[in-house]
Amino acid sequence: MTHPNFHKPSDAELRKQLTPEQYQVTQHDATERPFANKYWNTTTPGLYVDVVSGEPLFTSLDKFDSGCGWPSFSKPIGPLTEKSDHKIGYERTEVRSKGADSHLGHVFPDGPKDRGGLRYCINSAALRFIPVSDLEAEGYGRFKSLFTSANSRPK
Repeated sequence: MTHPNFHKPSDAELRKQLTPEQYQVTQHDATERPFANKYWNTTTPGLYVDVVSGEPLFTSLDKFDSGCGWPSFSKPIGPLTEKSDHKIGYERTEVRSKGADSHLGHVFPDGPKDRGGLRYCINSAALRFIPVSDLEAEGYGRFKSLFTSANSRPK
């Protein structure tokens, strides 16, 4: 489902729309298990959007295998909110979607140096994946051009 303005639905709507895991991850900052989540090893070309609002977050063009067991991206396609997080005893940088304030995961400075050095470690439960072939039908046609010029981008 596409939410053109990327607004956060009411809590009652979220409880109907999301699985219990998606709700806990996005609304209560939970973390799913590594290597046992939907997108950690997905390589299909496409767009990753906020499961809550539909806000575009990442593309497969910036996804890489970091070995951590969660989807990892070198950069987002739009602005994210960052917050300091000390929940596990040391400081990390939490990342949240801008439109719906969904907890996505964390960003670390240990990503590929040739891609800017960042690793956005994201919970699959916070994401919905839209393959390139479905972008137009799902209302994300404006992102198709990213993939048509993908052959000229460094991997």
